Amino acid sequence: MPCGSGNQPLIMPKETQMKRRSVKLAIIIVLAGTAASMAASVWAFRASVQTGLGGAAGAMLPAYQATSLSSSQLINPDELVKILQSTKGEKPLMIQVGSHVLYEQAHIPGSEYIGPGSSEIGLQQLRARVQSLPRKKFIVIYCGCCPWSHCPNVKPADDALRGMGFTNVKVLYIADNFGADWVNKGYPVAKGE
Repeated sequence: MPCGSGNQPLIMPKETQMKRRSVKLAIIIVLAGTAASMAASVWAFRASVQTGLGGAAGAMLPAYQATSLSSSQLINPDELVKILQSTKGEKPLMIQVGSHVLYEQAHIPGSEYIGPGSSEIGLQQLRARVQSLPRKKFIVIYCGCCPWSHCPNVKPADDALRGMGFTNVKVLYIADNFGADWVNKGYPVAKGE
């Protein structure tokens, strides 16, 4: 009688069952490792494209690594408000590099919307906007879409401006989001386009 025929249940020896489980586990581990490797490759590619650093340098920092900006590259909201309200000194070109929806809801009066700094189109628009400006022009970029440690926009925009030779660029430090750190503090706000 052939194996497994009739009413008798097909029972595998314990050793065969353990081998099958081991093979299944090995396949799962290989698949998980492959997925992780692919995710790391995608992450490194996006980081190199978005930061413009390329190669290993671009892969070292995620594009959203706003926390890697030095304190000398930052300006706090209260400092910026003082500059904007002062009758003396050069006023900065202010560029919002976050989402258009956020800009329409509330933005700093006089600031311009360029496009998200995390997209190549946004970075191209940023470069086109500042191309003809003197490299010592005072420029402030800001986003405010999310907590500082997760912002995907300010670091690539700052890198693009500095890569073009701009030496007087500041990034507005927004710890939590634009609503909490600017609007709710009573700083000047404009709405719409």
